[in-house]
Amino acid sequence: MTVLVTGGAGYIGSHMVLELIDAGERVVVLDNLSTGFRWAIPDGVPLVIGDFGDEELVARLIRENGIESIIHFAAKIVVPDSVSDPLGYYLNNTAKARSLIACAVAGGVKKFIFSSTAAVYGEPQQNPVTEGETLKPINPYGRSKWFVEMMLEDTAKATDLRYVVLRYFNVAGADPKGRTGQSTANATHLIKVAVQSALGQRKGMEVYGTDYPTPDGSCLRDYIHVTDLVRAHMDALRYLREGGDSLTCNCGYQRGYSVLDVIKVVKAVSGVDFPVTLSGRRAGDPAAIVASNERIKEMLNWKPQHDNLEEIVQQALDWERRLHNRNLSE
Repeated sequence: MTVLVTGGAGYIGSHMVLELIDAGERVVVLDNLSTGFRWAIPDGVPLVIGDFGDEELVARLIRENGIESIIHFAAKIVVPDSVSDPLGYYLNNTAKARSLIACAVAGGVKKFIFSSTAAVYGEPQQNPVTEGETLKPINPYGRSKWFVEMMLEDTAKATDLRYVVLRYFNVAGADPKGRTGQSTANATHLIKVAVQSALGQRKGMEVYGTDYPTPDGSCLRDYIHVTDLVRAHMDALRYLREGGDSLTCNCGYQRGYSVLDVIKVVKAVSGVDFPVTLSGRRAGDPAAIVASNERIKEMLNWKPQHDNLEEIVQQALDWERRLHNRNLSE
């Protein structure tokens, strides 16, 4: 049995590949390297450079490698970019996902794990938000993922495909063994930006919006360690292999930190008081969103091991230093 990982050379995908290899799984990676890196793929793991929307390519990979499961990470993920380029997001995240799902069905792949997002909730009526919340995404990124969730639901009703949708909250941190981490040069993840500011790789950072209805006026988010996230995917894969029905789960710790909270922790862990500029709100950002995680714990027996913001920040700092040294040596 072989698992196809789309976007496996990227941030979360490369952690997933490591987790699969550590578990003795056979893996094939499909990535166009637009935000991923060849070096992030372990030796011996086949890397196919191409587009997950290329139906001829995907069909051949399924056929030639005996693919029995697909874990789909590849996507555009920057909310402000989705507001300025909605059609680009609907093409990449939605239309191409339709092609991938069609290839899975045609190729007899019956297990599909999809990387969705908390952005499908928009501005939730209550926090922590449960999976039963009415979905009202407020930006094209969230809508582009929501449409894929609906496609999977409808396809599962019409075929023998079964899926797990995992709605990510804010992913952060790096592999505890230092093998991979967030490596995209212009990544917009808050903790990465703050860590780069602490290390002097940026002149400082901006906080977008300080007038939200939150305790300190800045956006409130649930930050999940990337290793706990990919282990949720392993739990989902096991669940599907054991015959579990299609399922949608949040991935988060059921605890929120504001942007200003995170910056304080980064300054404390790094020991650096870097400059912070307060700016206006960005389009498409909800005020607060925190995961309810009862369902994933009950249905997938998920047991997070890294629910500690200081640990997440420390590992992000350690990875950023390794990445900086790597770039200097190349």
